[in-house]
Amino acid sequence: MPVAVDSITPMQASQNEASLDSRDESQNAGFSQAKSIIESSEKHQEDLRMLGMKIKQHEDSIKLLKIQKNKLHNSILDMQVMLGKYHSSNAPEIENKDHPNLQSEEETTEQLLLREKSAAGILSELKTHHDTQASHLTFTKDILGAVATLGKVDEENLSRLLSEYLGLPTMLAIVCKTYECIKALETYNHDGCIDKTSGLHGLGASIGRPLDGGFLVICLESLRPYAGNFIAGDPQRRLDLLKPRLPNGDCPPGFLGFAVNMIHVDSLNLFHVTATGYGLRETLFYNLFSHLQVYRTRAEMVLALPFISEGAVSLDGGIIRSPGVFSLGSREEVDVRFQKTSATLKMSQNHIETEKQIKEMRCEKEKLEDDIKREHALLNNTKSSFERKKQDFLKFLALSSSYATQHMSNFLIHNITFVAASSSGSKRWVESEIMIRTEPNLASRLAGVKKPSDPKFLVLTP
Repeated sequence: MPVAVDSITPMQASQNEASLDSRDESQNAGFSQAKSIIESSEKHQEDLRMLGMKIKQHEDSIKLLKIQKNKLHNSILDMQVMLGKYHSSNAPEIENKDHPNLQSEEETTEQLLLREKSAAGILSELKTHHDTQASHLTFTKDILGAVATLGKVDEENLSRLLSEYLGLPTMLAIVCKTYECIKALETYNHDGCIDKTSGLHGLGASIGRPLDGGFLVICLESLRPYAGNFIAGDPQRRLDLLKPRLPNGDCPPGFLGFAVNMIHVDSLNLFHVTATGYGLRETLFYNLFSHLQVYRTRAEMVLALPFISEGAVSLDGGIIRSPGVFSLGSREEVDVRFQKTSATLKMSQNHIETEKQIKEMRCEKEKLEDDIKREHALLNNTKSSFERKKQDFLKFLALSSSYATQHMSNFLIHNITFVAASSSGSKRWVESEIMIRTEPNLASRLAGVKKPSDPKFLVLTP
């Protein structure tokens, strides 16, 4: 009901003024409390933001350190492959300078000569005892030789395993540069039968070694060569293949490298073997071994199964021919093997320097691993602090919400009727009703109301 200004007595006016003063004091106390709540909230949020930045800094540092460690690990593996050292980095390295079980070039040739009626045996006989006759045969100029004679290794188990993996027919396969050479090796008569008087058949008969049975021939120009990069600075032009990685970025335990990079290729066959300029590693051996992985032990190879894409072998005799295909039981030993490298007979100055670099890299890798451990400890401590601060902030929000419900509702949500007299003393009805609520859309339309970033709190300006 509106109240006439003229009917207000001095006592009523005094009572109204006292009521207004009391209301002002209550409002000022509410303003102070609301301001304190907002400032505390902002401090909590700033503390959480700073801790979050520290967490990200530690995570970025760990990521960078792991990248550096993995680069060192890759370099160490590549250098070990260059030296022909396939031992564990934690195990003592055993030198065997004699390598009595590895075949020399002469021993490999003898094994081929024993197969008198094979294509590889005939070509070895021709090269060894009929070199003059061979020089007059046009088709032999594009023949590089048998697979077994084109690569070398300096570790007995690896030589045996790779020979068994490929199998005797492949080890005896004849490698030719061109398809024209293959056509010259074997011709056919009008009936489609083999002409035994020409090609390799006629050559074998002419030296008393008639060819008997089938044989494999590999044409380099028909192979799809490796199209990726090579390991920088490697005189053997080893392939820069993507190594298997665990979720933490490390290589699987026991991983030693790829078989294609563990074959030593003579310098004459590293470049321009084909007309397009490719060497034997990126053509012949890449097609024979592809991404075949080599592990130290069978147990480590089995643990790495999820990361083996195209087969693997282990130095203690394990063979996985392809994903899901295991070679078990007693296997017939292949006596035609890759030859031993001359690097195993004499340690060069370059070999000694590479050994030194490997030791230095291992020390640097150990330091990086220590740095990673320290960063992990700092990260865990910072995460714990962040979690504690977050719980404190949640408790603070709960208490602030409870305070607002119990004490600020009477201050923020109420009806006020202002009665005032005009300076002229004329009779005037003045009625003002203000509703302040916590709904953001309504509150934002009211004059004198500030809406903080947190919609839970509305502060009424005096």
